[in-house]
Amino acid sequence: MLKTYKYRLMPTKNQIRTLNQQLEECRWLYNHLLEYRRDQWQNNQHSVGLYEGQNLLPALKVERPALASVHSQALQNVNVRLDLAFKAHFRRVRSGEEKVGYPRFKGYGRYDSLTYSQYGNGVCLDTANKVKPTVRLSKVGNVPIILHRPLKGKAKTAIINRSATGKFYICFSVECEPNILPKLPNSVGIDVGLKTFAALSDGVEIENPRFARKEEKALARAQRKFSKAEKGTPLRRKRGKVVARVHERIGWRRNNFSHQHSRKIINSYGLIAVEDIQVNRMLHKHCLARSISDVAWSMFFQYLTYKAEEAGRVMVKVNPAYTSQTCSACGHRLDITQRLSLGDRIFDCPDCHLHIDRDLNAARNIVRIGLGLQAISNQSVAAPAFTRGE
Repeated sequence: MLKTYKYRLMPTKNQIRTLNQQLEECRWLYNHLLEYRRDQWQNNQHSVGLYEGQNLLPALKVERPALASVHSQALQNVNVRLDLAFKAHFRRVRSGEEKVGYPRFKGYGRYDSLTYSQYGNGVCLDTANKVKPTVRLSKVGNVPIILHRPLKGKAKTAIINRSATGKFYICFSVECEPNILPKLPNSVGIDVGLKTFAALSDGVEIENPRFARKEEKALARAQRKFSKAEKGTPLRRKRGKVVARVHERIGWRRNNFSHQHSRKIINSYGLIAVEDIQVNRMLHKHCLARSISDVAWSMFFQYLTYKAEEAGRVMVKVNPAYTSQTCSACGHRLDITQRLSLGDRIFDCPDCHLHIDRDLNAARNIVRIGLGLQAISNQSVAAPAFTRGE
């Protein structure tokens, strides 16, 4: 299986300058290839493909010698990204369902990553000095790295990324064996919400941290100062980094929260049943869109999925329809006159008189449906035997 390891790089001032120059050369190449594709279609009705774009690179290096300061695989990946952008554009055109946007030119500072498609060719982790490990980058040098955990497995690719606050990170894609945990007989259903982040079928509740809500005053203050600065001035760029720093801090806390709780669930249960919800659809024209974005259910489900795969756990996605309107004890479904609104937090069954929190009731329904789906998937159906025709 493939696994990613992300580390913080600590380059020197000269190395930062070199990395920024390489990113700007990649941005120039992206814009140049985009212009070439556009002009070829408008003037000659000729559609430029991936390999034709790759064949242009040697001549462009002669025309612009600064491109030679970037590793060849990083330059080739620029063309790959542009080709993927055009494929996504034409896919949206054919489907006719999504908003169609033509690939756009990238402005100054809008290209933020370098991709090395082969580990060992242009990038290599050097751990000979365990106190000060480094990453050897082509045409940059040995860049110090914060190796907070060892790299396990066979590294395949590496991506250098620059954050909005100017920090540099490296992400390794590693091929490794899954770390299978001991099997557990217990199961759990997870109902996500806004009042509480998640309610588990065994009665455990995970509080909603509301990271963005806690930082909204600091964010508003930074944005006001940013908006008052004149465009194009050093002061505006400085204040823009303050706004980015607040967003970065929110993202770090949200990411850490999802990692910790997804790991606890994976270590504690053998079968995990979750709601199969489309978060993107819930954000369109919804009064709770800001709160839904803040709670980050998609990130939590994503972490649960890959950790369950690595640990050998069973994860089942359940259709969430009527899980909050059905009694988890007797199975009675409320009719249209009895339906619970978003403000109703208690489920009262008119048949068996069950009085229970609505999120806990939904979580129990989710685990019940998940166990049923898992039982059906484990059943084997024997093929009918052949019979001699009469």
